[in-house]
Amino acid sequence: MAKTKSKFICQSCGYESAKWMGKCPGCGEWNTMTEETMKAAGSSRRTSFQHSSQTVQKPSPITSIETANEPRIKTSMKEFNRVLGSGIVKGSLVLIGGDPGIGKSTLLLQVSSQLADNGSKVLYISGEESVKQTKLRADRLDVTSDSLLVLAETDMEFITKAIEEVSPQFVVVDSIQTVYQSEITSAPGSVSQVRECTAELMRIAKTKGIAIFIVGHVTKEGSIAGPRILEHMVDTVLYFEGERHHTYRILRAVKNRFGSTNEMGIFEMKESGLEEVLNPSEIFLEERSKGAAGSTVVASMEGTRPVLVEIQALISPTSFGNPRRMATGIDHNRVPLLMAVLEKRVGLLLQNQDAYLKVAGGVKLDEPAIDLAVAVSIASSFKDVPTNPMDAIIGEVGLTGEVRRVSRIEQRVQEAAKLGFKRVILPEANLGGWTAPGTIECIGVKSVSEALQKTLGG
Repeated sequence: MAKTKSKFICQSCGYESAKWMGKCPGCGEWNTMTEETMKAAGSSRRTSFQHSSQTVQKPSPITSIETANEPRIKTSMKEFNRVLGSGIVKGSLVLIGGDPGIGKSTLLLQVSSQLADNGSKVLYISGEESVKQTKLRADRLDVTSDSLLVLAETDMEFITKAIEEVSPQFVVVDSIQTVYQSEITSAPGSVSQVRECTAELMRIAKTKGIAIFIVGHVTKEGSIAGPRILEHMVDTVLYFEGERHHTYRILRAVKNRFGSTNEMGIFEMKESGLEEVLNPSEIFLEERSKGAAGSTVVASMEGTRPVLVEIQALISPTSFGNPRRMATGIDHNRVPLLMAVLEKRVGLLLQNQDAYLKVAGGVKLDEPAIDLAVAVSIASSFKDVPTNPMDAIIGEVGLTGEVRRVSRIEQRVQEAAKLGFKRVILPEANLGGWTAPGTIECIGVKSVSEALQKTLGG
């Protein structure tokens, strides 16, 4: 009989120890070490993507390797295709994470239905719902294709046999935390189970050329539950974000071996399922107040798509010894930096003011091109002077108060012109080399003080 041994594994980071410890040395979390019993295998498991164990792959020059340009499989959702990098890659392993009830299963069932309607055979494996419960959701989403096969199973051995018997082009596993290997004695969702089951699915995807989507649970911090190696093993990691009490959802790629990691897809949750939003700028600006101080519009790039978003600032005298600096949707460290630039280079006395900033619509912006819009919002609220609602502001701010050039200025300006904006305040270094639409005026500025002069009159 094979010998068994037990070890303690951290359920957050995968750190292994021979004895129990209250605090994990790897990630610093408390009470995450769980005992798992392992069987000592006599021979190592083969990890090569070869069908036969007797086939030994020899190294070959990279110039002698032939590649085939296989077309990507597209769904009816343009937003979903954009986030994946213009379509689904054959043989890819895609991980989708998100909060409970956000719509992960709904999204994948809709995608499965669209792929099945196009003639592809899709196997939907549910480890959390029965076949009848999946059918109830399918009826609500109007899923009627015979090419969509449903299986309620959690044993990895039976899942592998079902994939071999059905031979589908696409597989959905909902979710990876419910699937288990019977050879491993630890509970489903543990580090060992998640790692081994994902490795088996990766082998199936690469050897058979099947595109596999797996759903991952998230922790209370918002990251995907299980070991960090789970995200390293898959080809693509997508996060499905949004407020449960609001109808809009954002699908964002944080890892993509076949496309950009900055892409963003926006959907609206309705009774009949998810509907894609093709022009998100209109949604983010539809409730904007006219003539309100502290409100500006910035043209931000999300991957290859320009998005116009409203930035709001509220500056008020502090009631405490230390003024508060709070930000939602942007890096909170950027707020005191820009306020220091305004105080030092422009002369605004902000050291005794509380500052609250927010990006309307729940979008998270992290590019430096939003600096100038944030600075103008702070100055507008501090002076209580409203900005022109027909102005869009773009630019990066340096510590000496200069406004630096940004990338893809032409797409940003075209998006602003499409939504009816009349002026764009942008870095003067971005004015040359392209032609602006005739319906919009481009005003170049060199410094923050010059931008405030153009937008607030002083």
